Amino acid sequence: MEPNLIRVSIDSIRVSLISPHRIVVLKDDGDRFLPIWIGPFEADAIRIALEGNQVARPLTHDLLKALMHQVGGKPVQIVVTDLRDDTFYARIVIELNGRQIDLDSRPSDAIAMAVRLDVPILVDATVMKKASIRPSPDTESASKEEAEKLDVYRDLLQDLDLDGLGKGETPKEE
Repeated sequence: MEPNLIRVSIDSIRVSLISPHRIVVLKDDGDRFLPIWIGPFEADAIRIALEGNQVARPLTHDLLKALMHQVGGKPVQIVVTDLRDDTFYARIVIELNGRQIDLDSRPSDAIAMAVRLDVPILVDATVMKKASIRPSPDTESASKEEAEKLDVYRDLLQDLDLDGLGKGETPKEE
């Protein structure tokens, strides 16, 4: 693993109770969380794979997995590479015929693939520093820098059910 990459896991997928927005929350080995806005279909694709559910017909991510294996590609990792203008960027890394191929991807699709392919999810250290948050039991004691990071997410976070954050729980949709 490259030294400027941080391994993360999926902590949870958060669902807004009054809007179609979703956030996938990635967590490092410490106490940092990286919330990334994703669409409802991508959230479902990640959730289905995490829960090990089978669907009657392959989803797009299942199709890509099958294609990758049919052509002899070996999945290596996915990397959240950048954050520009409030948009995250990612890539899916595979080995094919002795060479490494980096496929440009939305983070939500890359994460859905990582779950299906059982490969590590990595985040560039600069992205983690720029966009991660540390939950604070006392929000008034949060630093100015943490408060500024949260401003981008504040409206959406107010609408989300965040019970269980950091406990690996994924709220169910009703």
